[in-house]
Amino acid sequence: MEAYQKCINPECGTIYDIREVLSACRSCDNLLDVEYRWGGDMFRLFKDLLQTRVRTNHIYDESGVWRFRELLQFMGRMDTYDEMSSKLVTLDGAEGNTKPFHLQKVAEYVGINPKGFYLQFEGSNPTGSFKDNGMASAFTHAKMVGAKKVACASTGNTASSMAAYAANESAYQDPNQRMEAILFMGSGKIAKGKLAQSLDSGARVIQIEGDFDDAMARVQEVSKCKKIYLMNSLNPFRLEGQKTIMYRVLEGLNWQVPDWIVCPGGNLGNASAFGKAFLELKELNLINRVPRIAIINAEGARTLDVLVNQKGLIWNNGYVDNLIIADYYNFMDRENIKARTIASAIEINRPVNLKKALRTLAISDGVVTTVSDEEMLDAKAIIGINGFGCEPASGATVAGIKRLVELGIINQSELVVGILTGNQLKDPDATLFYHSNPSNRFANIPIMVPNNLEEILRVL
Repeated sequence: MEAYQKCINPECGTIYDIREVLSACRSCDNLLDVEYRWGGDMFRLFKDLLQTRVRTNHIYDESGVWRFRELLQFMGRMDTYDEMSSKLVTLDGAEGNTKPFHLQKVAEYVGINPKGFYLQFEGSNPTGSFKDNGMASAFTHAKMVGAKKVACASTGNTASSMAAYAANESAYQDPNQRMEAILFMGSGKIAKGKLAQSLDSGARVIQIEGDFDDAMARVQEVSKCKKIYLMNSLNPFRLEGQKTIMYRVLEGLNWQVPDWIVCPGGNLGNASAFGKAFLELKELNLINRVPRIAIINAEGARTLDVLVNQKGLIWNNGYVDNLIIADYYNFMDRENIKARTIASAIEINRPVNLKKALRTLAISDGVVTTVSDEEMLDAKAIIGINGFGCEPASGATVAGIKRLVELGIINQSELVVGILTGNQLKDPDATLFYHSNPSNRFANIPIMVPNNLEEILRVL
């Protein structure tokens, strides 16, 4: 197998060596893909490999990312544990140990037959979000090229994952080989739980005036000036790890392809990775069709929804109409429109993976819709009532499924898998805010009682 990087713009298509560190094509400034030329009978090879990779003390087989390593093997062939250990970066095999499962109350809430409704909780990753999948692969590439400093702009989850991987990788290295993690964040634009994680892991935090889009612009400039390895999902190696979220969905369904995959849309890295995963699996004959993919925006950050459903923007085989994008971005600048939503993880107006997400919509016959903060928080609450939890942005998935069922786009009898991207403890303030207001649909208001046994018993 051969791996390389390639510009997604069909008018360019420039190819780069796998060891180059790039966040965009040097020729046309478009996004890059990691691509592969697979050899042999991948279907038989992969089927045999998965059957032999049982959960033992082999951390690279336990890992929900690296047990699928043949499908993201940009680091070259590895035949032994020692070879894997010298190349692959992992949080002791703990990343990606997730699978789809049923939640009865949530299924009833969205209006789908519970037997055909699954949620996959990526908040069960070590740092509490789906980002750990992509960081495993991005840090592996960073290690390959000898990076000493890594950086990202973040609303929280990217930063906490990056900081944890950098700290863990540094703990096993010679002091001269350690990685420093640098976080760029906008003013007050990060949930406390997420910031706490980054501080605990020793990241250097740079807080600038502005929002995530401003922080994203600055970290790209700094990375070019200082040769710092960029860990945002502009980095195509991030998306390679995030592909494995879909591999685990299929694995959990015994490789039955669902009718729908539904996920939140912020910077659109997950949606982009999911589309790439299914496209490659179909090319390798590991699946016979691509599921439909629905991307759910927050009402206060709905760039993709506006561009697709109002402006008519499409993938068009890679010939994307850049004028439509530029006109809308200029409109937001003139009107001073900033992203505003309680779901800080998807509070993004200029998604860096926009074009790759358009590709996903095209290959999957996908859809985009928008839900309000109220709908997200209600959905988050019903997930909690079912005994599990998620951050507000993940509530967009369930709220979006409910809306698409009501619109008749998703059929009640179809097989639907929703991706919940972050843990509920990422943003406890949002949860407490919701449950402090008795007008909220599923509010659970604490009962104030005098410190008196008789009164307590009376209330009980």
